[in-house]
Amino acid sequence: MAVKKIGEKYKCNVCGNEVIVTKVGGGELVCCGKPMEKIEGSGGI
Repeated sequence: MAVKKIGEKYKCNVCGNEVIVTKVGGGELVCCGKPMEKIEGSGGI
């Protein structure tokens, strides 16, 4: 899933790392060799 907005929150389902987007680059977040899952966030920062 491509990053689209500041403030989106993503989680790695393998190790549990979580990240919040502070700058949109349009790429896909990957951790432990797998795409991270978007868990919340709609922007606002």
